[in-house]
Amino acid sequence: MRSLLLLLASVSFVTAAPVKVATFDVDATPPLGSAMAYDTVKRLDDLTLRCRGVVITGSGEPIVLCAVDWIGIANEGHDAFRLALAKAAGTTPARVAVHALHQHDAPGCDFTAEKLIKELGVKGYSRFEGEFQRLVIVRAAEGIAHALPTAREATHWGWGQAIVKDVASQRRLLGPDGKVKFTRTSSTKNAEMRAEPEGVIDPMVTSLSFWDKAGPIAVLTSYACHPQSYYRLGYPTPDFPGIARFIRSQSWPHTLHVHFNGAGGNVTAGKYNDGAWENRMVLANRLADGMKEALDSTIKSPLKAEDIGWSSIAVKLPVSNFLKSEELIAKLKATPPKGYISFADQLAWLKRTEEGHAIDITCLRVGSSRMLHLPGELFVEYQLAAKAMRPDLHVAVAAYGDYGPGYIGSTCAYEQGGYEVGPTSSNVAPQVEPILMGAMKQLLEAKDAPDTLPAPVMPGLPHPWPAADASLVKFSKFELKDVKLINALSVIRAKAYNQGNLIDIVINDKKGDLDGRTVSVSLKDTTVGQLMEQLSRLADFNYTIKGNTITVEPK
Repeated sequence: MRSLLLLLASVSFVTAAPVKVATFDVDATPPLGSAMAYDTVKRLDDLTLRCRGVVITGSGEPIVLCAVDWIGIANEGHDAFRLALAKAAGTTPARVAVHALHQHDAPGCDFTAEKLIKELGVKGYSRFEGEFQRLVIVRAAEGIAHALPTAREATHWGWGQAIVKDVASQRRLLGPDGKVKFTRTSSTKNAEMRAEPEGVIDPMVTSLSFWDKAGPIAVLTSYACHPQSYYRLGYPTPDFPGIARFIRSQSWPHTLHVHFNGAGGNVTAGKYNDGAWENRMVLANRLADGMKEALDSTIKSPLKAEDIGWSSIAVKLPVSNFLKSEELIAKLKATPPKGYISFADQLAWLKRTEEGHAIDITCLRVGSSRMLHLPGELFVEYQLAAKAMRPDLHVAVAAYGDYGPGYIGSTCAYEQGGYEVGPTSSNVAPQVEPILMGAMKQLLEAKDAPDTLPAPVMPGLPHPWPAADASLVKFSKFELKDVKLINALSVIRAKAYNQGNLIDIVINDKKGDLDGRTVSVSLKDTTVGQLMEQLSRLADFNYTIKGNTITVEPK
């Protein structure tokens, strides 16, 4: 009997173990004279590059999330990061997610390419020399080891989101023939290109946070946009997302702010940035404002061990038909290094896939929130599709995981042409879309979601396109029962997206008066205008509809 009581006590103790969050943050700035993605370091800037993240314990083996201010971490470099951080945290590499933020005045990391360069005896590729990168990996592992003993018990988790205004814009501008006519780069001097509409973006910055009695322990934000304002001046910089992160940290000095780049492969600040140097701070402040609003609007919920989960699917992505080993080796030996995705990067990816390597697609579960961890320079349509798959959940996306695939476009994007899906930029084939969509569906438990991304609604226009009048968008059926008003509005946006209409919803509710209001609705053959009218009566709020934007606020 005594043994049984001791066993029951032991079981009770294990199940009652608290969730703890440890934070780590180390310098990832390359020294003077070392190679970055494009240039050699000529001087150091006021802000350093960071390698930072969190370790979540108390629910199975520890979970590690890490974000690095580098252009990309690929192939065996990505493996080495995950392995070292897993060992330091006492977990397995399968429960570690490592992402780059993709700043261009920063180094990259690819130990497979480094090995191939040495084997082939090719000169001029100093950016693949990995001595400094290995030093940062050691620093990060040591940072985790030092952080674990002082991990803080997280009593609550929080979710918030906000629209970031006048930062992101669609990079690929299509002509009437449905082909790419312009590429709106991060700094676009051409006034005609800047005058084009924003196009398909995800305007939301998401904020997943962990709290104790003293306040937030860590805030994990995600926003889909290339992080460049200007670059190639010869000094490492975290650019405007890093500055925005720094601004927010000054208001919460005891909180670690970890920022991830979402699926921003075809999204830049080009509409709002002509390359003027002062625009760096303009963009940083706009993103910081969105981060602040997202945290200010955060709804907190009690956190228990069973609220935390981790799932993983290994996928093999199809290799681009343009990649041939013999041709890449010949070009590598004969052509001077140029650009970031070089013949060495492509050969490394090809060798890895030929060896049967698979990429882990993973998902963090915290209560009703999900954070998908995805590879490569992913197009924003994947992020929008993920959110549309589960409009009842809070979905965030962190892309730029294993950078081996390079750009990852939608199937139709490869038909539209353009730099991003060309033979020198994308290392995967158009058949990549259903593979990634299938993995996302499985991780989000969205079995009824579409298997492919929506096709363009008409020649020349990417899908979806801003609704001319959101009130006239029609749904054949709209049914929800006892859901929060905020979630109901998200469902409207997601259903419209799947039908080819982009609707923006702005919630002006700084005090959180609308947070606790729930609604039940069941309508057939209804318009968004009719639906909003009924919801406004049920939840007692005011709204306006102007173009594709719905603005909601308490009475």
